[in-house]
Amino acid sequence: MTEPLAETHPNESDPDAARLIVLSDGVYAIAMTLLVINVAIPAHLDDAAFRRALSDALPNIGAFALSFTLIAGFWRDHRRILTALPIDTAMVTRLILLGLGLVALLPFPTALLAEYASQPEAVALYAGAMAMIHAVHATLLLLTQRQVHPSPESSAATTRRRFTAQLGSSALIFTLSVPLAYINPEAAMWFWLTLIPAHYVLGHYFNRLPPK
Repeated sequence: MTEPLAETHPNESDPDAARLIVLSDGVYAIAMTLLVINVAIPAHLDDAAFRRALSDALPNIGAFALSFTLIAGFWRDHRRILTALPIDTAMVTRLILLGLGLVALLPFPTALLAEYASQPEAVALYAGAMAMIHAVHATLLLLTQRQVHPSPESSAATTRRRFTAQLGSSALIFTLSVPLAYINPEAAMWFWLTLIPAHYVLGHYFNRLPPK
């Protein structure tokens, strides 16, 4: 999904942080597991029915692969964000829980996307959920930038800004695909591939900044 944070300050020794990390890992594990529920083929089919069922299952497999990859990226990003965050404020804790709630909801829009990829509402709902999760992660980083890295000129602060910019670009791309879905659902899904060059360009830009 995004590049890792550098020079973070792990706070797993904090009991509150440790509990949030355990809760987060559980939510992500359950969300990943629930994705596969819709990938199934009935038993005792004849050859022709089996081939039809297998063909019908391909969209579910594709949606599972896409969402599993994205959730795995969210988990990696979330873990790195969480271990570097000061979680002693209600706002930060609420944002973390909001992000977890959105992740727990992902199996629903994933199932809709698998079954109704031609319907604009299904594509828009999936993109909206993705946009909100990215936005929550970016907001967490923005709110705590100065607390984690008091010196804005440090290399770690620059890395954190790059990470935030990549999350923000993901949120923007998924958000822009929502209205596009109502014009052309297939084009909206292809538009998600712009995540790759967007992250590359941002990473290249921040890497070229002169060292402080």
